[in-house]
Amino acid sequence: MSTDDIDDSAAPLIEHLSELRNRLIWSVVAFLVGMMICFTVWNPIFNFLTQPICNALAERGQNCGLFLIKVQEGFFVAVRIAVLGGFALSFPFIAFQLWRFVAPGLYRQEKGALLPFLISSPIMFFLGAAFAYYIVLPIAFSFFLSFQQGGFEPGTVDSARNELASIGFQGSVEEYLSLTMKFVAAFGICFQLPVLLTLLGKAGIVSSAGLASVRKYAIVVILLVAAFVTPPDMMSQLILFAAIYPLYEVSIFLIRRIEKKREAKLRAEGLWVDDEDDESEGPENK
Repeated sequence: MSTDDIDDSAAPLIEHLSELRNRLIWSVVAFLVGMMICFTVWNPIFNFLTQPICNALAERGQNCGLFLIKVQEGFFVAVRIAVLGGFALSFPFIAFQLWRFVAPGLYRQEKGALLPFLISSPIMFFLGAAFAYYIVLPIAFSFFLSFQQGGFEPGTVDSARNELASIGFQGSVEEYLSLTMKFVAAFGICFQLPVLLTLLGKAGIVSSAGLASVRKYAIVVILLVAAFVTPPDMMSQLILFAAIYPLYEVSIFLIRRIEKKREAKLRAEGLWVDDEDDESEGPENK
């Protein structure tokens, strides 16, 4: 290979690296802008996130209150909300930059196959997060708060209750945010299952028949994932399993539709070979 050939092959690489650098810079700028916006309104965002625990406490006639256990805790909570909120705000722009970088190297068919998954992925994450916020968190907090007992209000003495040790909720702001975001992120990520499996099916890596044949193993894996990503209470784990397993069945259905469309296309082109015909051919006929 001559020096001129090496220079010609290096030029496109340098151009791609330069484009990647520019798109990364714009993505970081978008993230920082989103982070600053969320930092200025972190208080309303946190108030929104506390609605599940406040509603659960209100049902028990208790005031909704969280405490700053450490002096710096409030600041770090604001920073965490700003980081997570900034990423959520900037994600569409970051995904667009990623698409603009990858798209020129794809064929038209590949673009048509990949773009729906890039669109459906954040939608499924949002659905999982909403499911966790509106359905799972109220049930989980109601379960956790059921372990309170006795009168916990300061300055009150109840002779009937004074024989019991008072157990009441005095939550940490940082611990509550961490638990809530863990729930939201866990359900949002687990709701990506149909997107991932359908993409693998589109690529021919997995098949509907293969997924259907390992249902019993999939049930065990989903139960283990539910036990790992949720707090150690049976109710949350069962809810996550009840939400994820139907998505597994939906994935099998979607992959089966993709396989049927692929088969119909190959039959129309005369390229499809039935398995029965292929197996009927002996070694001497192949």
